[in-house]
Amino acid sequence: MSQTQISSSLCRVFCIRKMLDIKLNLRNIRHQSSNVKKKTASSVYKTMNIFDRKAKVLQRERSARSEDYHLYEYVKEEIGWRTADRIFDIKRTFKNAVELGAGRGYVSRHFLPDSVEKVTLCDSSQTHLDKAIVGDDVKFEKIVMDEENFDFPDNSIDLFVSSLALHWVNDLPGCFDKVMQCLKPDGVFVACVFGSGTLMELRQAIQLAEMERLGGMHQHVSPFTGVRDLGGLMNAAGFTLQTVDVDSLTVWYPSGWDVMRDVRGSGEGAAAVSRPVRLRKDVQFAAAAIYDEMYGKEIPERNTRGVPATFQIVNFLGWKPDPSQPKPMERGSGEMSLKDLHRIDEIIQETKKIDLTDEDKK
Repeated sequence: MSQTQISSSLCRVFCIRKMLDIKLNLRNIRHQSSNVKKKTASSVYKTMNIFDRKAKVLQRERSARSEDYHLYEYVKEEIGWRTADRIFDIKRTFKNAVELGAGRGYVSRHFLPDSVEKVTLCDSSQTHLDKAIVGDDVKFEKIVMDEENFDFPDNSIDLFVSSLALHWVNDLPGCFDKVMQCLKPDGVFVACVFGSGTLMELRQAIQLAEMERLGGMHQHVSPFTGVRDLGGLMNAAGFTLQTVDVDSLTVWYPSGWDVMRDVRGSGEGAAAVSRPVRLRKDVQFAAAAIYDEMYGKEIPERNTRGVPATFQIVNFLGWKPDPSQPKPMERGSGEMSLKDLHRIDEIIQETKKIDLTDEDKK
């Protein structure tokens, strides 16, 4: 074999090996790209087993079966109306809506056909669902379903709404991911939960009473989700056009005993896994006395004395991404700088595009 033939054969072998290496690299790139996980709330936040879900289901069922259950649900009814009013501000007719933790339909009872055509009420208590109220001429369906384990087809729901129910969910990141998965593109998630400032007066009174009587304290009021955590969950789950705001509702009671009675009667008693079995009677008496001493106030118009109970409500709203949604303007596209507001009259006369400096971009 001549030297020319040898060189030609070596060149052919080199080209074949080069092509095989290219194909192998492309295959590895495809394999790596297929293994890249999509960012979700569950991938960013860990699930914590804080609440005893079985105990909470029993508390709700016991509350629903009480003959005077309607006397303890004034907070849920008020916040349910406020949540429905937020939905009315969205000028759209939702064909398929879901209310998670519906209870007695605190939100659905206010729906109208021009706002929601059909709503599915989901709750862990069958008794609550049996007594649930839905707005006139609105189609509805009732399903016994846990807020942690609801199941709907992907891209099938226009509106998810929940009022004062998700603060008992352990897997809140997974719940947000499921809502995102089930929503249609440009679908909306409207919900509210109790914030960390809820029942702060009762919490402080019980803690001081236990320090005095027992020399230590236990957790009798279950922990609540913080505002920043909810905003982070919405962002991690992929919601766009998010809004998070906080309301505060103060209710006056004759005494601390009435506060504790109404909390239990509404099914909102402590359900943390680490909660003590019971609160000693002498501690309850001491807590009621401390509550009145620290927060009690004479109410002249009622000719009586009362104590306040604060309910902090965290409202949040987010949309599933869709190309039709408005996009924020690009950085540097502004036509004036905030530093020049003192010259606003001059700027109005002649507007021009101002480039952002390095300091502005920090």
